[in-house]
Amino acid sequence: MTVHTSWRRRAALSTAALACCATALAGLPAGASAAPSPTGSAAAATFTDDFNGPAGSAVDGGKWQVETGDNVNNHERQYYTSGNKNAALDGQGNLVITARKENPGNYQCWYGRCEYTSARLNTSGKFTQTYGHVEARMKIPRGQGIWPAFWMLGADIGSVGWPQSGEIDVTENVGFEPGTVHGTLHGPGYSGSGGVGAGYTLPGGEAFADKFHTFAVDWSPNKVTWSVDGNVYQTRTPADVSGKQWVFDKPFFLILNLAVGGYWPGDPDGSTSFPQQLVVDYVHVTTNN
Repeated sequence: MTVHTSWRRRAALSTAALACCATALAGLPAGASAAPSPTGSAAAATFTDDFNGPAGSAVDGGKWQVETGDNVNNHERQYYTSGNKNAALDGQGNLVITARKENPGNYQCWYGRCEYTSARLNTSGKFTQTYGHVEARMKIPRGQGIWPAFWMLGADIGSVGWPQSGEIDVTENVGFEPGTVHGTLHGPGYSGSGGVGAGYTLPGGEAFADKFHTFAVDWSPNKVTWSVDGNVYQTRTPADVSGKQWVFDKPFFLILNLAVGGYWPGDPDGSTSFPQQLVVDYVHVTTNN
């Protein structure tokens, strides 16, 4: 099923004014082909975070920065907080990003007093890369209005803006599709609801929130390939952007976030329970073979 949307997104790197928003395209069945191996004699690890540390500790500030603020452009409902309130290690080798239905800090959002808090992290100014294998093993949350994502933005966003910077959504899920995730490219002339991508749907009615899954892209000159648990489900090249500019041959940085509400997922309702957690086992980036 294709979900039609009509919003426009703009990115502001200095705030949390943007959370990823891919086109909601038709879910595809699990792919039969295997993802390219990220390891080998010519591959090298360039970014590794296994989130080891004491329970309750904040993420490694040498690798991640924690963004703060709300997001009017997507009409999300959360306020992204600083510190370890909503992004902390669990002491068992995981990062836990928590969305809560609360506002003890009296944060103000675009719609008034914020109803929810959550967290968003990025590696801007700390780690960027052009090409390679980008992978995260995660257990996503569930529920109407819940919107977790692992994605990348072009490092030149501060000078060229979005979508000229380019955006690669490694994976995102909207709560009304518990068994489907989406991978999408956004660039000039193919952004927001016009992004180029596809969905991957688990077999047998399974939900992604039931257990950990591995989400990855293999990125090389003029090609991006997506996989879930090693199953390739789409590959995109400049031929897929209909003659428009391909903006994916330059450095990008990483982003992890858990949004609540917005144009695409819709707002939480009476069926949505809180808190909800995005549990991240690791984030690994290597060079290509």
